[in-house]
Amino acid sequence: MGVKHVEPYTEEWRDRPSRYAGLVVEALGDQVESWWQGPCDPRTVTVRLTGGDALVWDEESGWRRGRYASGDPATPTVLTDDRYLGGGLLLSPERVPSAIADARAGVGNSTAWRPCYRSHRHHRDGFDLALDGYVAYVNA
Repeated sequence: MGVKHVEPYTEEWRDRPSRYAGLVVEALGDQVESWWQGPCDPRTVTVRLTGGDALVWDEESGWRRGRYASGDPATPTVLTDDRYLGGGLLLSPERVPSAIADARAGVGNSTAWRPCYRSHRHHRDGFDLALDGYVAYVNA
């Protein structure tokens, strides 16, 4: 199978993280109230959890968990008391539930400091190839 280049800022490019996020939502099961893709620059995904918490993923710093304050598909999500889950940009979907528990407890790889794994402006740094792996997995 060859590598398919997807032009930045096209609908297909914007939609790339949704396959990965869908696997995370599946791993979280009935903890999820709703989820959506947010604005670009950087690309984001919000997962509203039952009980008032939310997860936000962005393509620069990965997942963070906190109390949902505001946000929607057109407006960046605001969290309070948030902690980054750690584990890189594409934390294994099955690892996310235990990483949330660690973040709530303030242990493990979680941190209040925002990591920066990459810049959303670097469109040819290989990150979208990593997302392709999740696209292929979901389409298999």
